[in-house]
Amino acid sequence: MTLSVWRYAHLALAIVSSLFVLILSVTGVILAIDAVGEKVPAYRAENFNSLSLAQVIPELKKVYPEITQISVDHNQFVSIEALDGDGNTVKAYIDPNNGAVLGKLKPKSQFVQWTTALHRSLFLKETGRIIVGVTSFLLLVITITGVILIAKRQQGIRHFFAKINRDFFAQYFHVLTGRIFLIPVFLIALTGTHLFMVRMEIIKDASVKVEHAQNIEDAPLKKPNEFAVFQESKLSEIEQVAFPFMEDDPEEFYVLKLRDRELSVSQINGAIVEESKYPYAAVLEKLSLDLHTGRTNMLWAIVLGLASLNILFFIYTGFVITFKRTRTKIRNKFKAEQAEIVILVGTENGSTLFFANQIHKQLLADGKSSFIAEMNQYRNYPKAKHLLVFTSTYGLGTAPTNALQFENLLGKIKQEQSIQFSVVGFGSKAYPDYCAYSKHIDVLLEQHESFSRFLDLQTVNDRSTEEFVKWAHHWSEQSLIALATASAVYNTKVAGLKKFKVVAKTAVSEDNATFKMVLKPASNVKFRSGDLLAIYPANDNRERFYSIGNSNGMIQLMVKLYAGGLGSEFLYQLEEQGILKARIMSNSGFHFPEDAAGVAMIANGTGIAPFLGMIMDNGKQVPVSLYAGFRYNNALTQQYQEFAATEIAAQRLNKFDIAFSREEESQYVMDLIRRDAAQFIDLLENNGVVMICGSLNMQKDVEQVLEELSLAKNDRPLTYYKDRNQILTDCY
Repeated sequence: MTLSVWRYAHLALAIVSSLFVLILSVTGVILAIDAVGEKVPAYRAENFNSLSLAQVIPELKKVYPEITQISVDHNQFVSIEALDGDGNTVKAYIDPNNGAVLGKLKPKSQFVQWTTALHRSLFLKETGRIIVGVTSFLLLVITITGVILIAKRQQGIRHFFAKINRDFFAQYFHVLTGRIFLIPVFLIALTGTHLFMVRMEIIKDASVKVEHAQNIEDAPLKKPNEFAVFQESKLSEIEQVAFPFMEDDPEEFYVLKLRDRELSVSQINGAIVEESKYPYAAVLEKLSLDLHTGRTNMLWAIVLGLASLNILFFIYTGFVITFKRTRTKIRNKFKAEQAEIVILVGTENGSTLFFANQIHKQLLADGKSSFIAEMNQYRNYPKAKHLLVFTSTYGLGTAPTNALQFENLLGKIKQEQSIQFSVVGFGSKAYPDYCAYSKHIDVLLEQHESFSRFLDLQTVNDRSTEEFVKWAHHWSEQSLIALATASAVYNTKVAGLKKFKVVAKTAVSEDNATFKMVLKPASNVKFRSGDLLAIYPANDNRERFYSIGNSNGMIQLMVKLYAGGLGSEFLYQLEEQGILKARIMSNSGFHFPEDAAGVAMIANGTGIAPFLGMIMDNGKQVPVSLYAGFRYNNALTQQYQEFAATEIAAQRLNKFDIAFSREEESQYVMDLIRRDAAQFIDLLENNGVVMICGSLNMQKDVEQVLEELSLAKNDRPLTYYKDRNQILTDCY
């Protein structure tokens, strides 16, 4: 099946089930909180796992002459229903060692009961159970199609966790959190579907009864602590023990309900009279219930609560993505057979279509017969003189979704006349496969007999209106068809901007092109070291991202000033007390790992910025080593060394090494890593974390060195540690 089919299936299922998934997610969060809360206070005995029934029952008999039943719930709390020595009824949690009452049995609150009923049946009884079951199944299919979408876009499972194209917030975090909560959401949907099928008896199986022939009349009497079955049965294996109604009556038995079977035990000699083995379906039902509710494990209940909360976020971001993809609609005044100018668009999230539509509207306004379509809709154009292809690149240099069939169609369809073509590629230089697909299409069209080149390939970085305007200007000159060359025509609005005041800024010098900037955020702006600051230097939709450090509640940036650099020149021109409009983007995958055994930070150039903040934020004083690479030993690097020598930094930083690549004794951070190879291997083997921030080339070289060391010392590829979140990167 093609990617578009999976995408439409994913979207259709989400739309159909969204309301019910919303209800189930909200109630799921509430029930997960309740599952965590019911474990406090804890009534579990410390030696619970070592106690047997042979030990427990005699001790309880001393306190409670008449016991109806003993129960062990999913929290491993032991409760009893009995009469004490004074004839009082006792229903309470007890200490199984001595029968002491630990707490009262409390029913669920009305609110929790109401929420549970809503979660299970929507207050619609049998009909509601069917709706909930079908919704769980749809969520399961949505999860599967989501995995298939990511795998297909990344060209297989091996690239499943490859870097995500950060087109916009909803798209990025929809994929990111989808990866993080993939397993919990999948299990929620799978177990919910299974429980529905069991309750509706779609899945059912009969218990297997095993008769145990016993001659109870001639058997010697035994006490409960002498019963072999009681001695062998641990309290941790028991769900319930029902006591005989009449003592010394050979027709009355102890009934033991274990996880996988039920036993009837003679109260005379402890022999097993009857055994009923639960069917596999019943055992699986209990497992599904445990996994679905998190009732047996507090940590899992918390994970389920977060996953349920994240499903709400999935719904929101999913519809935002859909809205963005469809908000710019294609409207044609002319049919494909009538058009002299054909515009084909390859886009993943709609931004490329916006640029194409702006050109299309201008051509129509100028009286030209223009036709716009997706690349997958390529066909014969009998009157076409110009073909304009606007396409982005997705994943690892591959086609966007609506262009996946274009190459195949191009090979099959031959145009009746020669058509002049121009290709404009959209992408980001932050990725190694910058505009790779547009370059590929440009070559294909050049080699195709139906087309001749009109303009060379034009690439547009980060939706740059200036770069796009260059193409529009050249195309206008060559075609003598006027197109707007003002950037404002191709701008879109950016929402969510906050104001930041420039409180300090350093100057660059002949031997140092890097400057430091400190920004004071407006109130209610939350951020952490490692998050990103998105700025819009041309007051358009072109974003520039800078990794930030938290310095006493201020945002600290380290920026290298490039001649003609849009972002760096814009920031450098800001005066102290000036105002910058920008937005914070949470970068949770690059926050300081406070639970790590140790952290090695590796940076080059301005990549040191977030690490400076993380070092100061290291409240738990996790062992930290910082390796930084620069070209020259100048005033700025000396400031870094002075920072490391301060009393507070010295308390949080175990080691600080700098490599200078342009000094007499040339070194790179890779040389420092090789020198300290044993320390890096020991760090990774003991659940430490390596963080890398700086240029993509540096990241590639560092990972290559770590790969070599890991294979040589541990016979493990670096992916082993990446999968365990021990390698964290934020490079550009």
